[in-house]
Amino acid sequence: MPHRAFIGIGSNLGDRKANYLESCERIQKISGTRIVKQSSLYESEPHGDAKTWFVNAVIEIETDCTAQELLKKLKLIETAMGRKRVRGKRWGSRIIDLDILLFDNELISKRTLKVPHPELQNRRFVLIPLSELAPQLIHPKLGASVSELLASVKDVKKIHLLRA
Repeated sequence: MPHRAFIGIGSNLGDRKANYLESCERIQKISGTRIVKQSSLYESEPHGDAKTWFVNAVIEIETDCTAQELLKKLKLIETAMGRKRVRGKRWGSRIIDLDILLFDNELISKRTLKVPHPELQNRRFVLIPLSELAPQLIHPKLGASVSELLASVKDVKKIHLLRA
């Protein structure tokens, strides 16, 4: 039985829409994995050390991978697409950022992987596209639906639908 996962995708360098599309193509090529649904693309204000607006989206996948295997494959995709990690800088500019937001109803707390994503409930730029795909999905740790989390989020950064 495949696992159900939600992946957050973000980019704020280069052709952000093309980066999103390429990451989806690469995810689709992971053995035993298929994209079930894709949210619309949204632009969100820069955060952290980033200077330019991000394009954000969420995809729902089914995969035969474990969460740990999926994480490794997502990191390989980021590297192949040119993602550079800068030591000591969090939330900087990046060509692509792939995050496992939710994986089945699992609670995972390892040094390299935390599921649900620990910042999920604090980020409108994640909750808006996630609510488009699964508004009634219950956060396995907080016990609230995605819609409820979105309604109560304190994040006030601007986010809007990406115009074609």
